[in-house]
Amino acid sequence: MPMTIAFLLFPNVTQLDLTGPAQVLARLGDSTLHLVAKMRDPVPTDAGFSILPTASFNDVPGADILCVPGGFGTNAAIADDETIEWVRSVGERATWVTSVCTGSLILGAAGLLRGYRAGCHWAQRHHLPLFGAEPVAERVVVDRNRVTGGGVTAGIDFALTLTALIRGEDHAKAVQLSLEYDPHPPFDAGSPERAGAALVEAVKARGRTLAPTRDDELRALAIRRGFS
Repeated sequence: MPMTIAFLLFPNVTQLDLTGPAQVLARLGDSTLHLVAKMRDPVPTDAGFSILPTASFNDVPGADILCVPGGFGTNAAIADDETIEWVRSVGERATWVTSVCTGSLILGAAGLLRGYRAGCHWAQRHHLPLFGAEPVAERVVVDRNRVTGGGVTAGIDFALTLTALIRGEDHAKAVQLSLEYDPHPPFDAGSPERAGAALVEAVKARGRTLAPTRDDELRALAIRRGFS
């Protein structure tokens, strides 16, 4: 059955949150993939380059799969009424409601994760209860039709998991092989449990430097969006 896949694109998105799973889901077969933003102007990412949307909110009123990436622009996306209304409207009717990294906070702000288990980037996962979600420290979390990935690179694992749920495990394995997804990272520092306390604190400190008011803003936004 043909499927429509809609990725939310917003300023200061983490591009790999989007492009990693988009590369995988583009191989679902018999599907159309949209990169959807408020306008069709190039959207700056937090890597310093821009991505060109393929559609605007008005062009894509619904989708079979909604996928929301994260990034340093997450709070601004949550603060934008038009963005949250589009996410809520599409998500309420989508077959699959999904996210990568801090994209789950956007889903939560749109009211789509109340009572659901969800993943998020490890440094922001503790904020999920602000939106009525249960944080889970896993690479990929599946709760009914909500599929949420952890931080950034987990987007590829998320997309392969979703592919298996939709097209079957053999199809997902074929996509994995075609992409030669066989990671062997040079360091065992990809999670806070293995990276060590000093490195974890250094990464947190860098985050505070880059976005010093992010946590306070998010708590205020949760109240603004009707969450106590």
